Amino acid sequence: MSGAPESARPMSAHGKQQPLLRYPAPAAGNGSGSGMGRRRYLAFLAIAAALVASYHLLHAPTPSSRYHALFLTLGSNASAAAHLRALTLRPHVAGTQANALAAEYVRATLSSLSFPTRVTPYSVLLSYPVHRSLSLSAGPGRPNNVFPLVQETYPGDPYAEAAAEVVPTYFAYSGSGSVTAEVVYANYGDRKDYAYLASRGVDVAGKVVLARYGDIHCEDMVRNARDAGAAAAIIYTDAKDFGGPAAKGKQKWFPNTRWLPPSGVQVGTLYYGNGDPTTPMWPSCAAGEDCERLSMEELDASEAMPGIPALPVSGRDGETIQKAMGGGVAPPEWQGGEGAPVYRIGPGPAVLNLTYIGNDTLATIENVFAVIEGKEEPDRYVIIGNHRDAWTFGAVDPNSGTAAMLEIAERLSQLEKKGWRPRRTIIVCSWDAEEFALIGSTEWAEDNIDIIGSRAVAYLNVDISVFGPGGLVPRATPQLDELIQEASRMVPDPDDPSHTLYDYMIRQNPPIARVAGAGTDFAAFVQHIGVPSLDMSYGLFSEYPVYHSLYDDFVWMQRFGDPLFHRHVALASVWGLIALRLADDEIIPFNYVSYASELEESSKVVEDGCPGCAVSFSPLHKSIKQLEKAAMKIHMEKKVLQADKWGLNTRERTLKVREMNDRLMMAERAFTNREGLAGRPWYKHMIYASSDQDDWGTKAFPGIVSAMANAQKLNTSESWRLLQHEIYRGARAVSKASAVLDGRLT
Repeated sequence: MSGAPESARPMSAHGKQQPLLRYPAPAAGNGSGSGMGRRRYLAFLAIAAALVASYHLLHAPTPSSRYHALFLTLGSNASAAAHLRALTLRPHVAGTQANALAAEYVRATLSSLSFPTRVTPYSVLLSYPVHRSLSLSAGPGRPNNVFPLVQETYPGDPYAEAAAEVVPTYFAYSGSGSVTAEVVYANYGDRKDYAYLASRGVDVAGKVVLARYGDIHCEDMVRNARDAGAAAAIIYTDAKDFGGPAAKGKQKWFPNTRWLPPSGVQVGTLYYGNGDPTTPMWPSCAAGEDCERLSMEELDASEAMPGIPALPVSGRDGETIQKAMGGGVAPPEWQGGEGAPVYRIGPGPAVLNLTYIGNDTLATIENVFAVIEGKEEPDRYVIIGNHRDAWTFGAVDPNSGTAAMLEIAERLSQLEKKGWRPRRTIIVCSWDAEEFALIGSTEWAEDNIDIIGSRAVAYLNVDISVFGPGGLVPRATPQLDELIQEASRMVPDPDDPSHTLYDYMIRQNPPIARVAGAGTDFAAFVQHIGVPSLDMSYGLFSEYPVYHSLYDDFVWMQRFGDPLFHRHVALASVWGLIALRLADDEIIPFNYVSYASELEESSKVVEDGCPGCAVSFSPLHKSIKQLEKAAMKIHMEKKVLQADKWGLNTRERTLKVREMNDRLMMAERAFTNREGLAGRPWYKHMIYASSDQDDWGTKAFPGIVSAMANAQKLNTSESWRLLQHEIYRGARAVSKASAVLDGRLT
């Protein structure tokens, strides 16, 4: 950021060859049924099961299924570990030389497997710190406290020298300026927290807000502070949430435990949008090429920019500020953990003097691709992706995912050597600048929107492959649910090989979440274009307290995240198997019956949130019934075709398969609307998008939910009319998807 790191020698992941570590035979799993139209659905399943049984009696296992079984035996813990070590030798934030070296490592690894590779550069607006300072005046007769704003290394830290290259703690795209003002404590910085402050008579206008990480993303926290009138914001990592349980007689944080040290700081981005800020809604271009861009003046006036200075600080610094505060005592749920001082809401008497000067500048980023061309349908794409750039070393976020993706590529290369070729094209993507605003994936998706829209079967994302212990945690669009369950039954749980990944997943509620909140690189594919999408990880975010800090390094992963690297291999196995099924199955393994069930349940939740409202939800319910019928119809057609009951000749069968696959693939596109969500035109999916108050939050029917909240707040005839309009818009999207699945013209 304030300067690119020095050059380093090219990295190599491969040392002495070690034997492959293979899994035992997988254990059996248990199924579960749908909640909608249960009798009809069970009757349908009985018919389908009979058809499938007759099919298996007449047909031997396909060659592709044998390759898929072989794929599961080829996992290498040693390879995953070697890739992760190589990728995390240095901090590699986007736009720096170290990240260019990481891009070259990924490209060279994929190229060495004989996959055609390419690098696509874009010139985009990135943001780095130039000057930061923060001091505290605690009142008359008390000395000022100048905060060092440094994350500390520890004795024996093998990455201490490389840590000097870490960009100083900051928020990308923060407003520049100096502010001296009293402090107000705002808990987690949610809108309801500001409403509480107002109820206590605390005026935030012109003050410095102190808030702690927890409920929402930093960009929402700073935006809420700005909207409340604050002059600046400080966000800290409270020991209650990131410091771990109290421990006596020993240091309770990393490197001795997984918990964040007192000097640890969680950095992030404050841009409230996706992609290059200078090219919203259209693609950027490479350096030296001519493309339309917003000016810095236009950007500064944009609501997407935070508009006020903000800094992330450590838990130790946050607690120091808390000790100097006065005013009323904060409520119990706003308090810290054991040993923390009593938290007060202010304002003052503590006064903070904050200065932040940033450099927002055009820099080159690089997306890296490998293409495994399909044999029968090369114009149909199964896309798997992970971002490569990291705020610091990135051992968990994101390079655990990069290591798993490269391990998948090595397995696919071994399959190729044994004669395998995918039916459809597989594209392996290493995205850049995700941490700034999902920039690499968004620019490429916008650059190729029409081709992706007509050819992409699915996008399969893994940002973080391993948080730590736990189990498989997927989120997806619902037509992928059945495939995820089938694949997860084939992979033993690395922490309990007597069970499968499915066994843990199915006990969760829900077993599979939805790709609605932004957060990572699936956003451009599902929320902007309408491509069926998946994201998954092993373990839970709560097991990863060093998120976006200096301590996200190989040592942390090796000691706490995945000491044997068997979780990496398990995640790669299920990720790769899903990709293989989508690439090789003659008929795309989508099931929209669960989609209809999901929408019926979601619509009831939305309607229950508006009891007695003067609007009608009947258009939405009617459209979901249409989707249910269309989903059941194509599901039955698929089973009949698989059982070869129509007696089609080769040409007829080929055309029928293609037609059916087009319906299955394109139905998700129909859930989009070209105008997008009200006030958020980039988000075009009418069913799944992030909340307009929480970029990480998940909302089904986001347009309806937002309009409902507005109508309940304003209670005007126009606001209720707009809510009804959004209900109709959602219903039309569902009806469009039904028509595509049904394959009919009106």
